[in-house]
Amino acid sequence: MPTHVIEKSTSDERGTLLDFLEAQRGGVRRSVLGLTEEQARQKPSASELSPGGLLKHVAEVEAGWLRMAQGRPEDVPRTPENWDDGFRLLEGESVAGQLAYWEKIAAETEEFIRSVPSLEDTFPLPEAPWYPPSSRVSMRWLLLHLIEETARHAGHADVIRESLDGMTAFALVDQERGTGA
Repeated sequence: MPTHVIEKSTSDERGTLLDFLEAQRGGVRRSVLGLTEEQARQKPSASELSPGGLLKHVAEVEAGWLRMAQGRPEDVPRTPENWDDGFRLLEGESVAGQLAYWEKIAAETEEFIRSVPSLEDTFPLPEAPWYPPSSRVSMRWLLLHLIEETARHAGHADVIRESLDGMTAFALVDQERGTGA
């Protein structure tokens, strides 16, 4: 499982925002650390979310926003008919597969953000009732939104994992570093 360690203080805005995004990704990744595939599919709280399903959702959400900013089609289009599949591991899907997919998307996100001429560059939002008509957002907005989304789901992942086996975020950080149980 990849771990992100900030080797140096990042003083530029892009690097800082990418570092904050990576820190939140780490919270979600750690939520599945050491789980069996069966455990990753369990729903131990009042929510319908499982650790593996939440991992899948966060990876798909980042990919969706990245593709939107790139002006490319989504990797996995979600419709009302398959919407719930984005929140659970399906037959043939695994935690390792989702982690590998997300690692690829994270690398693409970083490469894309570092390649845009300016964080002020914009892209259109799709027509939807929750966006004003003909809306555009900046690459900075995209990064802040991804941080917000990933952090929100990292919090969900903390609660789900603790409900599953009592492991807390701090204990998982220690485990990831090899300093804990």
